Amino acid sequence: MESFLFLCICTCLFSDYGLNLHIECNEIVTMDIGLHYDIKLSDDVSNILSSDFWMLEHIGKQIIPTSSDPLKFSATVSILVRKGECVADINLIQYNIHAPCIVNIRRSQILQIKMVSDDFDASCIVMSKRFTDNLFLKLKDCPQYSVATRNPVVGIPPELFPSFVRHVEIMSEISSDMANPYAYQAEVLAISSFFYSIGHKCYRHLSENFPKVNNRIPDRFITLVQQNFKKERFLSFYADKLEITPKHLSRTMKSLTGFTAVEWIERFVVLEAKVLLKSTNLPIQQIADELNFPSQSFFGKYFKKNMGMSPKEFRNS
Repeated sequence: MESFLFLCICTCLFSDYGLNLHIECNEIVTMDIGLHYDIKLSDDVSNILSSDFWMLEHIGKQIIPTSSDPLKFSATVSILVRKGECVADINLIQYNIHAPCIVNIRRSQILQIKMVSDDFDASCIVMSKRFTDNLFLKLKDCPQYSVATRNPVVGIPPELFPSFVRHVEIMSEISSDMANPYAYQAEVLAISSFFYSIGHKCYRHLSENFPKVNNRIPDRFITLVQQNFKKERFLSFYADKLEITPKHLSRTMKSLTGFTAVEWIERFVVLEAKVLLKSTNLPIQQIADELNFPSQSFFGKYFKKNMGMSPKEFRNS
């Protein structure tokens, strides 16, 4: 079970980097999903890895890898937290997660789990890019859906929680019916129908303030950094995009978040470097190229300034 959950998390990582995951079942199966772990798992793993939608229920503390290593997702994961609590960073922002709630981690976001309570219990749904693209077509006109994509964690009112539990049961029933040739369509329609009927209610209080929140400088700046940090590390680029001065941008970020604008850029660069160093076998030179550093030496100095150790020392730590 522990190895299976490890795969659930790992299959969300680094499909863009073209590495291999070798899975030992009755025979070795090689999947192009971007990892370099050797894991002993059950015989149906290849089916799971090729699915657009799959689930894991009753995730507890004993099978959650709580470590300092960040995980970057290349699929969308939706988690129903039934019991307990945890503390996690999602894209460098810390969330105190208390049941009952929904946690949505989107493609390209980075998760770092810091604490999990002993009574933690959750159900996990993993959706491929193809699946979420189709889901977007169904929900794109719903204002609450836009809010949901910008708020990774939202509480569930107690009166709605039984409906969420039943929804997970329905999705499990659909996904386990291997004889149904329309399971994919049923899953997309079931999720979109549930969001329109029940799920949107969790986001109504947030959607009322959405236009105001959407125009806040920190939200817009962090979104821009996430999209551009690999190529753009000068403050002037982001200030121009936001139509404010670099000084105003840095002062605003420091006042509202505790970090200057430059520190936010550095945090995203270093976090991406840490993920690449720990979760892939890419050579350090290739990582420097991926992050658009002029040389491996320059990357090494930048990383050491922020982490207090070289990239090689961090990878071996």
